[in-house]
Amino acid sequence: MEAKYGKYVWESAVNDQTAIVFPNDLNAFGTLFGGRLMDMADRVAAVVAQRHTGGGCVTLSIDSVVFHESARHGDILTFKAAVNRTWHTSMEVGMKIFAQGYRSNKQRHIVSAYFTFIAVDENLHPIAVCPVIPQSDEEKRRYAAADIRRAHRLEACGRTSKQP
Repeated sequence: MEAKYGKYVWESAVNDQTAIVFPNDLNAFGTLFGGRLMDMADRVAAVVAQRHTGGGCVTLSIDSVVFHESARHGDILTFKAAVNRTWHTSMEVGMKIFAQGYRSNKQRHIVSAYFTFIAVDENLHPIAVCPVIPQSDEEKRRYAAADIRRAHRLEACGRTSKQP
């Protein structure tokens, strides 16, 4: 790991990863499979996590997934993701996904989710993560809110933030 205080949010963020919805991505209702979308989102979030750590990361959890609207055949998806906060060996990556209709060009916010990643070495053992440095008011708000979400996640699985 670099001898550096941390990384700014923008250094690992993804702001415009795109994909298009094809017919094989659709369910029986003609909308994008939620699982297919989460597969794509997990890959984008992994890029953010690996950019932040400069090494390997694995998904620990995905929570607070909210499907606001559906996407349809031909829609262009745009993924926006960034590290909200880091802890000792883990980090939270926030994700927003937008869909743009190819006919209307209207962009809609369709999904929000939070991904927790663990930084790992080549033997899949957890390793330390460098801090994230929030700069803007929005980044600072997300940084503070991430700690609250983490406390809820740990409580739900019977742990506290004081445990390793």
